[in-house]
Amino acid sequence: MSDHGAHRPAYAARRAALRDLLVENRVDALLVTDLVNVRYLTGFTGSNAALLVYAWDGAEERTVLCTDGRYRTQVGEQAPDLRAEIARSSARRLVELAGEWQTGRVGFESHVVTVDQHRSFLEWGTGLEFAPTPGLVEQLRLVKDAYEVERLRAACAAADAALATLLDRGGLRPGRTERQVARELEWLMFEHGAHAISFETIVAAGPNSAVPHHRPTDAVLTAGDFVKLDFGAVVDGYHSDMTRTLVLGPPSDWQREVYELVLESQRAGREALKPGAACADVDAAARSVIEAAGHGELFVHGLGHGVGLRIHEAPAVGKTGTGTLLRGVAVTVEPGVYFPGRGGVRIEDTLVVREGGPELLTLTSKDLTVVD
Repeated sequence: MSDHGAHRPAYAARRAALRDLLVENRVDALLVTDLVNVRYLTGFTGSNAALLVYAWDGAEERTVLCTDGRYRTQVGEQAPDLRAEIARSSARRLVELAGEWQTGRVGFESHVVTVDQHRSFLEWGTGLEFAPTPGLVEQLRLVKDAYEVERLRAACAAADAALATLLDRGGLRPGRTERQVARELEWLMFEHGAHAISFETIVAAGPNSAVPHHRPTDAVLTAGDFVKLDFGAVVDGYHSDMTRTLVLGPPSDWQREVYELVLESQRAGREALKPGAACADVDAAARSVIEAAGHGELFVHGLGHGVGLRIHEAPAVGKTGTGTLLRGVAVTVEPGVYFPGRGGVRIEDTLVVREGGPELLTLTSKDLTVVD
């Protein structure tokens, strides 16, 4: 399924919601240069684009999407409801238009614009006032609409199916290398409907499983190893994120103990996901389980993060996380305990915050999987 036709998201409604934020921030227009935000507001997926959105009601006809000549056909197909300009320097053309239209105060995405880019805006936009307005589109992106959740479900389903196929065909076994397993798992995600992978797949065996973001090597999987798999699929731009830790052959007592501890922590974190819950409190709910077992210093990262058009986006669910969770926010819950030189466990799901309990999108069992 693509972003087009009957399933095309309500991009005009997203731009209308953005206009309310522009009014609140006292700017006449916003120059959007972050490509993910351009996609969110228009559906356009080219590698060069900028968008000019005006604040006042009835300003949709003044909304302009600019890209270069490579995407002349694509912009007409993906954003047929918008005026399109063709120019190599998309931001420059829109700043010039804002000047011609005597816009006044133009907001810009100061969290992604470089100092040199800002200097260029001032040169191109004589007579315009440029106001830093960071994170406005990201504010809208926090809460996922029905279309977005559907895409997240599809991405999670592709990852779930890929892991199931890998295990069914014996792809996880002693003698294979981390890199071999990672590449096969990635290809299986494509076979099950992924358009891309969310990030380089993590396969970490034995002592490497104690490295939270280990990159696959030619290390050989061995009987008795923990094998940590952290991977995700992308469908129509939306990312999934899942971690499962398995064991090759009968687990030892310490492996069962640490696995059950992380599973209990993960359960506590999931149960704390409620609208209105403070992000730091959700982290604390999961972290306290590990701290009570005396391993708090081995849980070395935050509990989770938002996920959507980017693999890591707001909100941050950690000790220093700010704000509270809103209904419809998609986040991960991924506690881990890592014994350096020995091995580690992380268990991660992607979920959507709902009244009455979160919606679980990654459906692979979290029972300890023993690969014989």
